[in-house]
Order: sequence, then structure tokens, then C-alpha cells
Amino acid sequence: MDYYVVQVSTGKEKNFIADAEFKNKFKELSYSIVFPQRILKIRKAGTVTEKQLPVFAGYLFIGADEISKELYQHIRKCKGFYRFLPNNQEPRFLEGMDLEILNQFISFGGVAKISQVVFDENDRIKVIEGPLSGLEGYIVRVNKRKGRATVCLDICQTAFSIDLGFETIKKEKNESPN
Repeated sequence: MDYYVVQVSTGKEKNFIADAEFKNKFKELSYSIVFPQRILKIRKAGTVTEKQLPVFAGYLFIGADEISKELYQHIRKCKGFYRFLPNNQEPRFLEGMDLEILNQFISFGGVAKISQVVFDENDRIKVIEGPLSGLEGYIVRVNKRKGRATVCLDICQTAFSIDLGFETIKKEKNESPN
């Protein structure tokens, strides 16, 4: 199965999925829609709540063997559809590093939970488990207070800065006191 990228209205991804499933209620077309999401802890007015947000806002991934004319027309007629990537004339499936990044998020069951991390003596982040594992080289910023790591990922020649949540388990021993 190959994955194709579809750009949809930002914030309306779930509406697009519901419309696509409704229009294909008799299962004439064989495809799946992947909508990777993440959990972030958000502090507002002193209370911390966990919110479920999209990893790639405004983008969905269509899993199909190929984009047939029928599937193309079906997806195109759904509410909120903008375009296939890289363009509508030649939708191309994900391969290489793009596919590895998508599989990284799919492997966590569609919802990227909060990662478990430790910081070494030089305050460098080490991921123990979670969605940040394997993405250490892509971390561009760490906010310890909010418990977020900003990761810069590139899919289909489009750069995404994504905040992923983490919990610090413990700080490794500092050998030389400051």
C-alpha cells in the first residue's frame, strides 16, 4: 500500500474524513485515510490539560494501491479538499525519508503520546521512549518548562515545525558541580 498526501482545510480534517467515509459508505473504493495526531499538555490559567492536535495540520495521508480515476474524483469531491501533493495532475506516493517519517507516527497508533526523556550533564536530550525516538537529530528547540520539543520535519519538500510533548524522567548525575 502506498500513501499519497492530500491538503485539506486546516482544522477541518475530521470533517473531510467523515465526508469521505459517508460518500464511500458502500465500500466501492478501497482506501484508508491516515490522520496522525499528537498529545500536548497545555497550561492555561494554572490548570494543565491534555489536548489532541494534528501532527501535520491541514494534511491527510491516503493509503491506496494507486489513485484511480474513481478514487481521485471521490477524494476531490469531499468537503475541504484543496489538492494532492505535489500537484493534482500527477499525485505521487510517499517514498524514502517521507515514508519513514509517516511510518514513525503510524507505529504509535495514530496518536503520538508524550515521550519519556532524560537530560545528560550537558543538558542534551536523550529520548527513552515515545514518538521523539528516532527524531533526535531533527530537534531544533527544547522548552523544558512547557515540556515540548520542536522538531523540524520535511515531507514532500514542505518543512513542518512540530511541537511534541515530553516528560523528564530524571536528570543524569552531574559529575562536576557549577
